[in-house]
Amino acid sequence: MSFILSLDQGTTSSRAILFDKEARIAGVGQHEFPQIFPQSGWVEHNAEKIWETQCQSIEAALKSASAEWEGIEAIGITNQRETVVIWNRETGKPIANAIVWQDRRTASFCENLKNEGKEEWIQSKTGLLLDPYFSATKIKWIIDETHGARELAESGSLAVGTMDTWLIWNLTEGKSHITDVSNASRTLLMDLKSLDWDTELLDLFEIPASLLPEIVDSSGSLAMSSGRVTKSPIPISGIAGDQQAALFGQVCFEPGMAKNTYGTGCFLLMNVGEEPQGSRNRLLSTVAWRIGGKTEYALEGSVFIGGALVQWLRDELKIIDSAGEVEELANQVEDSGGVTIMPAFSGLGAPYWDPYARGAIFGLTRGSSRSHIARAALEGIAFQVSDVAEAMQDDSGHGLESLQADGGASVNGLLMQLQSDFLGSPVRCSAIEETTALGAAFLAGLATGFWKSQSELSSLWCERWRYEPQIDGLLREKKRRVWKDSVERSMGYSRE
Repeated sequence: MSFILSLDQGTTSSRAILFDKEARIAGVGQHEFPQIFPQSGWVEHNAEKIWETQCQSIEAALKSASAEWEGIEAIGITNQRETVVIWNRETGKPIANAIVWQDRRTASFCENLKNEGKEEWIQSKTGLLLDPYFSATKIKWIIDETHGARELAESGSLAVGTMDTWLIWNLTEGKSHITDVSNASRTLLMDLKSLDWDTELLDLFEIPASLLPEIVDSSGSLAMSSGRVTKSPIPISGIAGDQQAALFGQVCFEPGMAKNTYGTGCFLLMNVGEEPQGSRNRLLSTVAWRIGGKTEYALEGSVFIGGALVQWLRDELKIIDSAGEVEELANQVEDSGGVTIMPAFSGLGAPYWDPYARGAIFGLTRGSSRSHIARAALEGIAFQVSDVAEAMQDDSGHGLESLQADGGASVNGLLMQLQSDFLGSPVRCSAIEETTALGAAFLAGLATGFWKSQSELSSLWCERWRYEPQIDGLLREKKRRVWKDSVERSMGYSRE
């Protein structure tokens, strides 16, 4: 048998999944790595540990499938976006920890640029807002704050990349320094129309062009692994940022089709076709993928804290012992008892974009229980997604006929029902939970002929669960008003 090996490098773990021709999972490996929190609002990763855990995951996936390297037809890569690492080209060693997409250390720098009137200009070029979330200010910070880095950067001795680039550098033993167009579109450094690095943006952020990888298609003959790493050379033929990969894995190939991934954060994307779509509601215009030189675009809204809220209930409040317990606990009450949880631990993403917002619990009384808090947590996730969906429908002109759901928390039936209730639209859960990894596999397999067409890919997708709205419009509107009030109360909380 032959397989596509999909590497899914996430925020908390590195995974490797083998897919067969029927898009079935044949083998899985997963290894977590430490989260590093040097200061409040700072989040870092050890990039060498990421590579180590990715290699361990590959070996575990091969073992679980009883597969050999010779059975791998191609490699697809998907990754946590915006997280960046800079390394020395000669040694291959990072000069500092990677700065994670959740990190807020550059908030004041972004605020200064906004005050200078730069945001509209930047958005017109990149489709993105001026926020610490994106890569450019993280790159500048590492160069400026790491001893000797500015000199090395100017001399061409350093390389920068998001996690796809870092994995490919290691898989090819430094022969390929590339990123795909979907990842490049998340850096604040790529022009959304020319699909190339923008010299004016590089000058603004004081980033030498020599650091940057080559921008390539999301599917095609992109790179070849080193036989010393993978036992025999294997084509790396699919690359996409995690959310674009999930959009592809959910076969959202037509304009107006949308998906939401319930992971550490929540990410809602809608395919908008072959032209970038501007936003009146502070959503992001981004590249979905480029295949054979044809580019398709998406609107995106990001919720910073999704499943991480359930982890917080488990690890910090300790009201559950495992993430899976939250549904049972929340189902012990009919509603949240007036409790609202605002999960703005890392600020608020779309459509608010407030890095100074902070988490809060509103509406507590002596009668508030663990169950009310658990239910309010699930509602907080669903409300955030509904805010993004409302803005997206307004921007695109496409009504949301249904929402395709994936990610770890999509197995939570109560969360999915709440989501359908708050959206007023059906929610459809994929039979394959790992649609992010599947999307990377689809992109890789299309390039090698493992799968022949997007039509064939569509035929492989199937629905496992479907949720229909169970509350009326008046109750939905009442709940949304309470939620909006909580949003307003939490915004700007940490501003000095």
